[in-house]
Amino acid sequence: MTPTFPRDRLSSGLSFGTGLMQSKAHIVKTPLSGYELLNDPLLNKGTASTETERDAFDLHGLLPPHVAELDYQVKRRLDAFRALGGDIQKYVFLRGLQDTNETLFYALLTRNIEEMMPIVYTPTVGLGCQLFSHLFRKPRGLFLSIPHKDAIRHILGHPRYDRVEAIVVSDGERILGLGDQGAGGMGIPIGKLSLYTACAGLHPATTLPVLLDVGTDNEEHLADPLYIGWQHARVRGADYDDLIETFVGAVRDRWPHVLLHWEDFALGNANRLLARYRDQLCTFNDDIQGTAAIAVGTLLSAINVTGTPLREQRVAVLGAGSAGTGICALLLRAMTDNGLSEREARSRFYLVDRDGLLVEGMSGLQPFQTPFAQSRARIAGWTLAASGPITLADVVANARPTVLIGTSGQAHAFHEGLIRAMAEHVQRPIIFPLSNPTERSEATPADIMTWTEGRAVIGTGSPFPPIERSGKSFRVDQTNNAYVYPGIGLGAIAIKARRVSDAMFLAAARTIADFSPARRDPNANLLPPLVEIRKLSFHVAVAVAKQAQAEGLAAGEAMSEAAIADAITEKMWEPVYAPYRRI
Repeated sequence: MTPTFPRDRLSSGLSFGTGLMQSKAHIVKTPLSGYELLNDPLLNKGTASTETERDAFDLHGLLPPHVAELDYQVKRRLDAFRALGGDIQKYVFLRGLQDTNETLFYALLTRNIEEMMPIVYTPTVGLGCQLFSHLFRKPRGLFLSIPHKDAIRHILGHPRYDRVEAIVVSDGERILGLGDQGAGGMGIPIGKLSLYTACAGLHPATTLPVLLDVGTDNEEHLADPLYIGWQHARVRGADYDDLIETFVGAVRDRWPHVLLHWEDFALGNANRLLARYRDQLCTFNDDIQGTAAIAVGTLLSAINVTGTPLREQRVAVLGAGSAGTGICALLLRAMTDNGLSEREARSRFYLVDRDGLLVEGMSGLQPFQTPFAQSRARIAGWTLAASGPITLADVVANARPTVLIGTSGQAHAFHEGLIRAMAEHVQRPIIFPLSNPTERSEATPADIMTWTEGRAVIGTGSPFPPIERSGKSFRVDQTNNAYVYPGIGLGAIAIKARRVSDAMFLAAARTIADFSPARRDPNANLLPPLVEIRKLSFHVAVAVAKQAQAEGLAAGEAMSEAAIADAITEKMWEPVYAPYRRI
């Protein structure tokens, strides 16, 4: 089914805070006027305010006399954006626009998504987090700190948050590959929710970024007099868990159908918090499950190119943390659904961490790593380059993997000798250096193509410029979580899912593969261009909603596929100005 995307469709009578009400005729009614109206980023039209609105809202004199169309405003802002020098200047420019006029910000972003996504999110958002305190201009979202733990319910209870449907929360400890950024980690929830709106159409007024400020162990930030966060060593243990419990309990009670998205929590917390809360409300961890969905979806697309069935793949992963094991867990499920026994499927994974290949009986294994520890009997006959830990090079030489995935954050870890050794035994090696930001990538696509004589099938975690393939310029497939998590969230919200199951993520991954250009042409890209992201998010949302309903996880009565599609379409706001009336 092809949706007719809404122009400005919000539920009748929907109110946001105290200043905005959407009527049945899609007319915004507000009591605000003058500077109050212009200072509200959800209401501000700037020079696009009509003469009638300028009369009604006391805007004459506050605005220049020219009445502009949205298209004109977008062009002016795009010209200004492109005139800027470095990426961080562009990041600051877009964040300022978002805090001034959200409709214009999203109109600009959605029309230029390929150019601006690397600015709004990875890789530039990483630097934005590092410099957050120095760039801070205007509050957005909520900073919930340990000293104010007892006030969390009161803070969340304010009427301005009545219509919240999606929350992205971080504690700032593992920001991309950059480590502990403390309160600066707020850049991640803001960026993620920007893409929920740009890629899937969630109305910005229904989204809420949250930073749980439990202190920081980043000495540079603690010594910085401009640091805006709680200047305290990072709190751990029972006090940390009490804050999380208070927050989740308050969220669950305040918004029974909210989507709670966890982002950039450190290894010691990410998996255990997901395990603790995933059956209590509609929640998921994007680093674990969203990364898995896009990686598996892209891998299923790559199989269309290589011709080697899923059940015959051998997968080596450098980086056995939350992301690496999450990918393997979802891929394992896809393999068992494809007919392999769980034991046989597990034997096809080779996860290498700082202490080498995960092997049964190894000390220090985390519970989520244990299922992927290789049997010692299976590796007993391996020829190793040296004594000590079994390295990734040993895995490549002995297991001869068909797939190589990097989630290590170690730049250049996929070196020439390693890639050439893999390519000796595999005609079309699938190689995914997924670490970000860009400077942490395990290898560059250009190098991989050179070292494999152009035979590799590549997906990256960070954006890279086009490479040359068969004498032609070829777009590098970025396995960006933005291909999946906005659609997953949209589907869960539209159907009011009580939980987000593993099968829902696998449904999203399979949808990505279904819409792969390589499905129709093996010489084409694995992923659609970002300009098609809204269409893809719609189809991901439908697949996720249908799966939720099939598992009995959707609230209310069963819906037909057409009704599900309509419910999803109703949630997809587009950034256009509605007419205003004063009340």
